[in-house]
Amino acid sequence: MFNYMNAWFEAARFASDSHNVIALRLMRIAKGGPLATTEATQMISEKVAAFAEAQGAIVSALATGKSLERAATKAYAPYRRAVRANRRRLGC
Repeated sequence: MFNYMNAWFEAARFASDSHNVIALRLMRIAKGGPLATTEATQMISEKVAAFAEAQGAIVSALATGKSLERAATKAYAPYRRAVRANRRRLGC
């Protein structure tokens, strides 16, 4: 029971963090200038890197006989790290 509640709380925290990062990034991009260009470029490169890392993690987990739940957790980790790092960097 507690595992499901922990998973729900983690999902809610991830959604909240993602929402905050999106809002702060949009404000930075809307200002324009060199910071906006850098932010847009970084945003795209981070998404590609996180996807590649998640894909490798899920394939590796499944190839070594891990459960689907464990594989999903491994695939989710790169996105969680990226969102938390951006939240800290953008100051929310």
